[in-house]
Amino acid sequence: MSANVSCESAPVTPDFSKFAPSDSLLKRREWKSRIMAGIITAAFVIAMIPLVSVLWTTIARGVKRLNLNFLAYNMSGVIGGMPTPSGGHGGIEHAIIGTLEVTLGAMVISVPIGLMCAIYLVEYARGSKIAKAISLLVNVMSGIPSIVAGLFAFSLFTILLGPGVSNGFEGSVALSILMIPTVVNSSVEMLHVVPDDLREASYALGVTKSRTIIKVVLRTALPGIISGVVLAIARVIGETAPLLMTAGFIVTTNWNLFSGQMTTLPVFVYQEYSKMSVTCPPSAGSECVSSIPSERAWAAALVLIAIVLVLNLIGRLIQRLFSVEAK
Repeated sequence: MSANVSCESAPVTPDFSKFAPSDSLLKRREWKSRIMAGIITAAFVIAMIPLVSVLWTTIARGVKRLNLNFLAYNMSGVIGGMPTPSGGHGGIEHAIIGTLEVTLGAMVISVPIGLMCAIYLVEYARGSKIAKAISLLVNVMSGIPSIVAGLFAFSLFTILLGPGVSNGFEGSVALSILMIPTVVNSSVEMLHVVPDDLREASYALGVTKSRTIIKVVLRTALPGIISGVVLAIARVIGETAPLLMTAGFIVTTNWNLFSGQMTTLPVFVYQEYSKMSVTCPPSAGSECVSSIPSERAWAAALVLIAIVLVLNLIGRLIQRLFSVEAK
């Protein structure tokens, strides 16, 4: 009787061998994996071709004119293709200063507005009708042409200050209209990523909602928010049309963002490349460079790419400094 009980209670080992894939199935899987890996690699190479081509063309054509004189002087006193008293053929000092000031002004306007809008959508009005309406309007704003933003800023300053007003701050307002949707959308996504458990734990300790948002939610989402801000800067730093209408174009250096026209690098590239070349008199000799406008345009484009690269590196550095380490 005990022998029968021991036989009945003995564990039965299931036979998994019948579920093992056959050799032909394994070979088909291996070939499918190789084919998909080849397709993905080919797609990556195809996507990199235009990027590498643009970068290589800009470097090859821009490095010829890129030097310290080109970076340290503006276009004041430049006549045709003749050299200036400094020994160069004009520079982009005024355009670099204008680009940095106008972009910084746009950041000061758009980052606080975009971040506070994202906090309201996620932390206060999540799922409500007003949140859906605001999200719809933000998505519509992200698709408006840049020239419309320029027209809006131009019309706004014309109404407030009168016709003919053109300054760097007007350009900052135009760029901020283009930046705000990117900042809002990226910040909303990063705030949604923050686990609700962190919020609930903070509330359980008696921390107020506002302090929880500042100390816990924003602290956790800060690296992603910074990435969104850098993306928004890269989105607007190369805009030309709205700045032509608002900030204008001058050949001298203007340090005052709120007074007078101000040249930016995209506008400088457009103005120079539209000339293509200048006519050199027969008596000018080899000092006159007929293709100097095109060379200045390519060199300025290379500097603009370098500025975007530096801004991205700064954003990555800030991400590392403020990122929350997972334990």
